[in-house]
Amino acid sequence: MMAQSIMRKLDATRQTIATWREFENRLNDLDLMVELVTEEQDTSLENEIQIEIEKLVGNLDELEIRLILNAEYDERDAIVAVHAGAGGTESQDWAEMLLRMYLRWAELHDYKTDILDTSPGEEAGIKSATIEIKGDHAYGYLKSEHGVHRLVRLSPFDADHARHTSFALIEVLPTVIGQTEITINTDDLKFDTFRSSGPGGQHMQKTSSAVRVTHLPTGLTVSCESQRSQYQNKESALKVLQARLLELELKKAEREKEKLKGKHVDAGWGNQIRSYILHPYKMVKDHRTNLETSNATAVLNGELDQFIFSYLRSKVGK
Repeated sequence: MMAQSIMRKLDATRQTIATWREFENRLNDLDLMVELVTEEQDTSLENEIQIEIEKLVGNLDELEIRLILNAEYDERDAIVAVHAGAGGTESQDWAEMLLRMYLRWAELHDYKTDILDTSPGEEAGIKSATIEIKGDHAYGYLKSEHGVHRLVRLSPFDADHARHTSFALIEVLPTVIGQTEITINTDDLKFDTFRSSGPGGQHMQKTSSAVRVTHLPTGLTVSCESQRSQYQNKESALKVLQARLLELELKKAEREKEKLKGKHVDAGWGNQIRSYILHPYKMVKDHRTNLETSNATAVLNGELDQFIFSYLRSKVGK
C-alpha cells in the first residue's frame, strides 16, 4: 500500500511539473507573437493573441486551484451519495436532478463514472444513489459539494403547479486505496441478502441479489441492489463501507482540530450550502461564498466549476 501511495504521488508530481512547463512554453510563444505585432506591425495576429490570452487566464485559474488542492486525500477518486429529503416525489425528483448534474460535471471533465447503487422513487426520481467518480483530484474538487442542496420551483407533479421547496443531501467521500488503509475484521461484518426492489428484470425479481452489509462496531449499514449479481453488489457495498469508515476517521480528526480551535459547527440538515431557485426567477446561490448566477440551467447541466473554485479559494488559510 505504501509503494502504491508513493507511486500515485510521484505520478501526480510529474504531471504537475509537465503542466507548468507546458504553460511556460505557451507564455513564451505568446511573448514572441506580441513582439511580432509590436515590431513588425503585423495586426493579423491580434485576434489570435487575444484568444490565447483568454485561454491562458482560464488555465491559470485551474492551476491556482490545483495548488490549493493539497490536502491528504484531494488527489483521489470520489464516492458521491445523493439522498432525497422529506417531501416524497418532489424531493426524489430533485435528487435525480442532482445526480444528473454530477454525472454531467464528470462528463465535462472527462472523468469516468460508475453507478454503484440507486434506489428509485415510488412515482418519479430516486430516493438515493451512490456513484463513483474517477479522475485526477475528483475528491478534492467535489468535497465542496458536501451538504444540503435546496430547490425552489413550480411543481411538475402538482395539478395546481404550486411553488414547492425541496431538499437533498449530498455526501462526498474519498475512495480507499488498498486493503490495509482501512482494516475491516470480517468478524465485524454482518451480511444480509434480499430481493431487489428496483427495476432489473426477472433475474432481480427471482433471486436475492441485493446485499446489505452492517459494520457491527460502528453500526454503519450499506445496501447495494443495482448490480445484477450478488457478488457485484457485495463488492460495491464493501467499497462504500470502506469510504464511510475512512470518513469517520476524518471526522474524528476534524473534531480534535476544532477542539483546539475552540469551535464546532454541526453539518445538519438546516445548514444548506446552496439554493437553486427556478421560480419566480432563476438563480443559483452558494450560501458559504455568496456567489450567485442567473444561469441555473447551465449549473444543472454540470457547469459547477465557478462554485467549486470559489469555495476552495474561500478555505485557503482556514
